[in-house]
Amino acid sequence: MRIRTRSSRNRELLQNATVKLSIHRPRYGPFTLDTQEEILAPNPTGREEFVVKNPATGENITSIYMSNERDARTAIYHANEIFKSGEWSKAPAQMRAGILSNLARSLEERIDEFAQLESMQTGRAIREMKAQMSRLPEWLDYYAGLLRTRQDFIAPTHGKLLNYVQRVPLGVVAQITVSSQCTLRDDDDVIENLQPFNHPLLIALKKIVPALAAGNSVIVKPSELAPISVLEFAEMVVAEGVPPGVLSVLPGYGRTIAKTLASDPFVRKVDITAGTSTGRTLGGIVGSNLASFTAELGGKAPIVVFNDADPISAANGAAFACFVASGQTCVSGTRLIVQDKIYDEFMRLFMQKVHIIRAGMGNPLNPACTMGPIISSRQLEHIENMVQRPGVGKILAGGQRLTGKSALDDFNFSKGSFFPPTVIADVATEDDLWREEIFGPVVVVKRFEASSLLPFNALDTDTRAAIARIWTRDVSRAHQVASEIEAGIVWVNTHHRNDPSSPWGGMKESGIGRENGIEALEAYSQSKSTIVNIASVEETRQAQDWFAEDDNTLEKRYG
Repeated sequence: MRIRTRSSRNRELLQNATVKLSIHRPRYGPFTLDTQEEILAPNPTGREEFVVKNPATGENITSIYMSNERDARTAIYHANEIFKSGEWSKAPAQMRAGILSNLARSLEERIDEFAQLESMQTGRAIREMKAQMSRLPEWLDYYAGLLRTRQDFIAPTHGKLLNYVQRVPLGVVAQITVSSQCTLRDDDDVIENLQPFNHPLLIALKKIVPALAAGNSVIVKPSELAPISVLEFAEMVVAEGVPPGVLSVLPGYGRTIAKTLASDPFVRKVDITAGTSTGRTLGGIVGSNLASFTAELGGKAPIVVFNDADPISAANGAAFACFVASGQTCVSGTRLIVQDKIYDEFMRLFMQKVHIIRAGMGNPLNPACTMGPIISSRQLEHIENMVQRPGVGKILAGGQRLTGKSALDDFNFSKGSFFPPTVIADVATEDDLWREEIFGPVVVVKRFEASSLLPFNALDTDTRAAIARIWTRDVSRAHQVASEIEAGIVWVNTHHRNDPSSPWGGMKESGIGRENGIEALEAYSQSKSTIVNIASVEETRQAQDWFAEDDNTLEKRYG
């Protein structure tokens, strides 16, 4: 059931924005209060043009007029002004919940469209994107439900006092995604970032929804390489009744927009998805303003397979973990650590899956396609350089970029940035392939003996533990190992399970803070304690006159 909350103005914006000849427009610009009238014809003045390309074909998809520093400053100003106005920040929780529910229903109607758009701008297989897009309305429904059922509370106090505690929004919050082709400068340092363009709308929506639910004004800097779906979604948000200026989207470069947002004192929280080095740099900037900071950073996720695991389930799960999204996720299974007695059988089954994935590669828009390309030629070159170093290990499958035609559908691999599923054994634990995130379909494999401490050594000394996976039928061992692993998420006998209610984030150098769940909603708000004296006038005069001249014997309360 839809709750009727649209204004006629917002409905007009939606109708104008959706008059299209295809699932996307030929050009986009910043989506801010200042640019609401430029949706169909963005102004290029003072903005650099960036062409979004399809990594599978090399073809141009659309042009983006990239936001500049003035756009960012203006968006922050308007976001702060509308926050202070209370139009959204003080709107009843039930009203905000109704808008989020309506937005979920609208998004459901456009799942196929967004799946195709995501596949085009990231190169991911359409099968993956349809499955992922179909889940997104759950986040809107979940936080709408939290708003409808959440309760403030009365804190117990000493004496005749009423202490009620509320959650209130933070103010202006910035959500930043930094992509692989961005360099972020901090004084004399140049930081290369190797992510994250992989789930453009999912990454953004997981941050936007709890921030809006809490009543904040939100400014999003999406991935440079894949901003279209986030811009389209922002238009939907306004059309469903969120006041213009509450949500702004600034497509632009990290070196300009990210630093401008992070350094502005009006921005009270920054939430980033990026590489570890970028996280450090932006975290330092945010900290100087005493603002809140959440970071989803890189990781080198292990998969530990014990002798008693079901080899078929483990092989199937590992194949998905290693090669979904062409291995371009922060939770990709990049290290396979397999116990000795199951090693041969597991590897036989796992390699069968690898060959099936390779044989099924083709046009990502083909529903039968198993895996798409790497996001860019630059990232493809980086992966090749890492894999093809002399003495790096024994390549069991893959290892070289794909050229020629697909056996699946005759698709020409040479037009895009395709790299096959790659498996490498005998890699030294000191090697970069073992320790550093590759962000591609590359997995390293190592055998360990029953008495070996290799899994624990490999996990405990790793400083970038976002995710870990364990495969075993021994429930006691599963709990014991899971408790020993310092990772934000541990999956046991499963893979890549993510629900809006389940906390998501890494430990140590893999991140700080959590997405999803009640924790995310509270991270976008703060407690406000109001203490009201409910004693009578006579009691108040007696108890609270600290400097009374005629009574020094009565004990007074301090605090």
